[in-house]
Amino acid sequence: MRLLKVATCNLNQWAMDFDCNLKHIKESITRAKEVGAVIRLGPELEITGYGCEDHFLELDTVNHAWECLKEILIGDWTDGILCSIGMPIIRGSERYNCQVLCFNRKIVMIRPKMWLANDGNYRELRWFTTWKQKDQLVEFQLPPEISEALSQTSVPFGYGYIQFLDTAVAAEICEELFTPNPPHTELALNGVEVFLNASGSHHQLRKLDLRLRAFIGATHTRGGVYMYSNHQGCDGARLYYDGCSCVVVNGEVVAQGSQFSLKDVEVVVAQVDLDAVASLRGSISSFQEQASCKTKVSSVAVPFNICKPFNLKMLLSSPQKVRSCSEVIVVKIKSFSVLVSVYYLIALCYELKIMYHSPEEEIAFGPGCWLWDYLRRSGASGFLLPLSGGADSSSVAAIVGCMCQLVVKEIANGDEQVKADAIRIGNYTDGKFPTDSKEFAKRIFYTVYMGSENSSEATKTRAKVLADEIGSWHLDVCIDGVVSSLLSLFQTVTGKRPRYKVDGGSNVENLGLQNIQARIRMVLAFMLASFLPWVHNKKGFYLVLGSSNVDEALRGYLTKYDCSAADINPIGSISKQDLRTFLRWAANHLGYSSLAEIEAAPPTAELEPIRSNYSQLDEVDMGMTYEELSVYGRLRKIFRCGPVSMFKNLCYKWGATLTPSEVADKVKHFFKYYSINRHKMTVLTPSYHAESYSPEDNRFDLRQFLYNARWPYQFRKMDELVQEMNGDRVAFKETGEDGGTAAGGGGMGVVAAASGNPKAGF
Repeated sequence: MRLLKVATCNLNQWAMDFDCNLKHIKESITRAKEVGAVIRLGPELEITGYGCEDHFLELDTVNHAWECLKEILIGDWTDGILCSIGMPIIRGSERYNCQVLCFNRKIVMIRPKMWLANDGNYRELRWFTTWKQKDQLVEFQLPPEISEALSQTSVPFGYGYIQFLDTAVAAEICEELFTPNPPHTELALNGVEVFLNASGSHHQLRKLDLRLRAFIGATHTRGGVYMYSNHQGCDGARLYYDGCSCVVVNGEVVAQGSQFSLKDVEVVVAQVDLDAVASLRGSISSFQEQASCKTKVSSVAVPFNICKPFNLKMLLSSPQKVRSCSEVIVVKIKSFSVLVSVYYLIALCYELKIMYHSPEEEIAFGPGCWLWDYLRRSGASGFLLPLSGGADSSSVAAIVGCMCQLVVKEIANGDEQVKADAIRIGNYTDGKFPTDSKEFAKRIFYTVYMGSENSSEATKTRAKVLADEIGSWHLDVCIDGVVSSLLSLFQTVTGKRPRYKVDGGSNVENLGLQNIQARIRMVLAFMLASFLPWVHNKKGFYLVLGSSNVDEALRGYLTKYDCSAADINPIGSISKQDLRTFLRWAANHLGYSSLAEIEAAPPTAELEPIRSNYSQLDEVDMGMTYEELSVYGRLRKIFRCGPVSMFKNLCYKWGATLTPSEVADKVKHFFKYYSINRHKMTVLTPSYHAESYSPEDNRFDLRQFLYNARWPYQFRKMDELVQEMNGDRVAFKETGEDGGTAAGGGGMGVVAAASGNPKAGF
């Protein structure tokens, strides 16, 4: 047997905070060495933080990374352990995203990334170039100060692997795993047994399984030990990196870290037998044949043994089975470093199970952890939320409540960093600290119900009950006086006073009166966030939380600079359908029972007067349902459909119940209001990224914001298709629940990819 103990980790790095990042790296190496690991893998670009963006273009960023690496190498951190450390490196005139492989205070090789992530939220080609010389390793001259400190002038640079006396190890960086021809395929044929994947992968609902299947597939048919490390936390922007570092052996997950956590450092350890890799490869005839005629990959020889012989005291890690989230074996070892506690998830020789969170848990824990990181790193003293008693703002309130629960739980588990942050933010004195989530919420969370003459007693009551359940400091403010003053001012200036439509006013008057209320609430929210801490003799300021969802943003069903305008928004890229499911879950699992009643209530803005024969409803106002909006959003973004393609696909999806003419009308209605309101995306509050069809304009969904909202060419093409199809007739007969062509959209184009199902994963 060739026993090998390896350690990978989740690190909560912060872009451009080199002190913070270096401390976490050292801590993870120390903990890995304490448990006897001989390989330590950290996340991609861990020294700088992954989210530095245009800071990568600054020479200071690269220079500071070298300075931090030098500090690691001149100490004893890498003695007896191979450390893979991520940082940017400039070679000549090119900047590369690299993994620096260090052993015994020397740099063994530098592995530049060959395939860069450059879609969705990723823009790596803006800052880095790809390494294209696959056929050889070149010599890289180390910077003078590094060379002098290490007594090492140069190092192999490029695509290759490290050949120890008893095994071979290679890096495969993040995106490279997901390419059509990933490096591990060729490396495995060259005898590499251990693969190191340093990643910067963000959370997205229902994404984890896609990632885990890639790790499993990488070693299932070709054997190997696949180590994966990821960032975990908010490193300074909209993304939450969701950890889940793991070790996979021959297609079996043997160790897995947490997906969501408040911990700064989490080390995941596994002990494996490399003879199992050799045995699997030797049993596959096709692997043997392809290995015999492989393309040779360059290597760097390191004359050391890193494996141990058979020893019953060294327990092997066992394969894990799929399970939902529950308890995990957590071993905590307190560090010598101030205020840092490190936790290990150790896979022992009994059966453990792969962790998957439900989408409802993902909505609770992902944004909850993101909010905590933002709060503690921003210098703010808490949050303020305009709480309307509706589904969206109540979802945000529940997420903040969940955050408070997580903080109290981690303090109870002994996390000194979380405790120190909570004491500072909550302004605790005399040795006190949070022990109750409601008491903690009272210190850091304001909720404000801003009612008007158009508000109902039901929403007012729901907001108050929920605030009491969470523990927030709740205020009830009537905005009628402010609205009346503004209207009186307008009347003085113009001689006219606008009326609601139900009172005989025009559409222009009706919309304007609604917008006045919405914008006043935004102004009041920021005023209260600024002054309430002062009123209550608290230090600092409060962050205003927004609560518009992804579907409303897509449709533009929000007032520009209303309560959707805030500091940050934890639900800005979550669909209404998912939020309603989350509310039902949270009512039972977070202890906020009033959420069940809130979820059951019809969504309404309450901006128009309530009459016996009229009550304002969101879906009526929009002219489409939230479920339809999710369908439009997925087709528009994920499947890249313009108006004509969307029409064609929805004819299959809805062809059993709607005529082609009716489908065309729906598609036209959506694109009309999407394009009219696209300008609102330019000022959309920074939101937690959770959904693959987010219309967020900052960098994820890059499109113009001035459209010809009539779409004359596209709509004319749709009209021609409707005419050709005799568009006043239903295209298909109704089908049963077996998912036939009409009802299920089975077998036809994009629809076959589940685009029509708002609950479908990505």
